[in-house]
Amino acid sequence: MNQKPSRSIYFLVYSATIAAIYTVLTMIFAPISFGPIQFRISEMLCVLPFFTPAAVPGLFVGCLLSNLLCGSAAIDVVFGSLATLIGATLSYQLRRKRWLVSIPPILSNAIIIPWVLRYAYGSEDMIWYAMVTVLIGEVLAVGVLGNILLGVLNHYKYIIFGPVLKKPNK
Repeated sequence: MNQKPSRSIYFLVYSATIAAIYTVLTMIFAPISFGPIQFRISEMLCVLPFFTPAAVPGLFVGCLLSNLLCGSAAIDVVFGSLATLIGATLSYQLRRKRWLVSIPPILSNAIIIPWVLRYAYGSEDMIWYAMVTVLIGEVLAVGVLGNILLGVLNHYKYIIFGPVLKKPNK
């Protein structure tokens, strides 16, 4: 009874692992992960749709769990998680162009999260100011840290994501 696990098992395991890592990173760095000026280190994982579609639900669930477990307002849990889902889905769509993968999560969070801060928490910051501060945090987390992670993982993609990637014939 030595059967190979199916692709759907790998998909589920990768999704759950990404969700768990996202949640743990957010909770460990909670003091800087929330608020009008935030630097959510876990957002660097938003480049993972470059490697696997399993990252899309994994990032969404990770963000949802992070917001729930850290006591975010209901509007933040819903729309903050949707911002991550939109960014991850669009990143997956752009996976053929490596340097574009980080742009959707940066933009979706910079556009959506300031409105969440306003309506969920009553932030009195001007929307454009909140957009700039969220944009800066996202550029640092996804644009800088995420692209470093992308570069490192790209060298090991057939080891880490081997069961779901087809290695090109040489």
